[in-house]
Amino acid sequence: MTQLELRNVVHEYTRGEQRVRALDDVTLSIAGGQFVSVIGPSGAGKSTMLHLMGALDTPTSGDVLLTGQNLASLDDDQLADARRRTVGFVFQFFNLLPMLSAWENVAVPRLLEGVPLSKVKPRAVELLERVGLGERTEHRPHEMSGGQMQRVAIARSLVMDPAVILADEPTGNVDSDTGTEILELLTEIAHADGAQHAVVMVTHNLDAARWTDRTILLVDGAVRADGAPGDVLPKFVGDAFGAAQKGPGRKGPDDGADPT
Repeated sequence: MTQLELRNVVHEYTRGEQRVRALDDVTLSIAGGQFVSVIGPSGAGKSTMLHLMGALDTPTSGDVLLTGQNLASLDDDQLADARRRTVGFVFQFFNLLPMLSAWENVAVPRLLEGVPLSKVKPRAVELLERVGLGERTEHRPHEMSGGQMQRVAIARSLVMDPAVILADEPTGNVDSDTGTEILELLTEIAHADGAQHAVVMVTHNLDAARWTDRTILLVDGAVRADGAPGDVLPKFVGDAFGAAQKGPGRKGPDDGADPT
């Protein structure tokens, strides 16, 4: 089932007197059960794409669909509701509330809907057990390692049982061994029997991208390649090497203004 779709999406913004195109006619779809990485050079439009996928921003033109629903048809309240119910977010710096315990942090999205604390706690504890933190439910963020805090953030992203999980550099603030554990967990979430989660990860880490089923390469706001990591990553590395070989003062045929 297609959980996320972009159709001819363009996103522009103003920088001074310049009109910048951050995304340029992007069309793609992502099904439940897929773990997808988005890579590209700095300024390629990766963060812009993630914001549009998560209903945090709206495109200049084109359509973004979550579980078949066109976000352009929703008012602000409906957008907020779709974002809360349909999308789970995992951030590089965890974004946990320091005064709350692990299970309370996981419960926050349900509490915002007015669900009583007593009814949310069993689900929050269950999710913490799923991510290997069953013995840390009462710990606060300052009592946990970076990897443990990221696991809490992943558990929180699951509490609404969202169709789409968006992870922004989820291994960027942990060591390599912990990063591997986080990638194993995201893989398990995407591939779990009966799960319909589509997991999308923006990353600069090419080793992290190799964990995914599919890699999307963004360059200058456009999809340059989309396929298996083993096919896409060499193209990215080759493009980067070619750009480095031009050296200062030399301009290649694909050069242009960085869009973001």
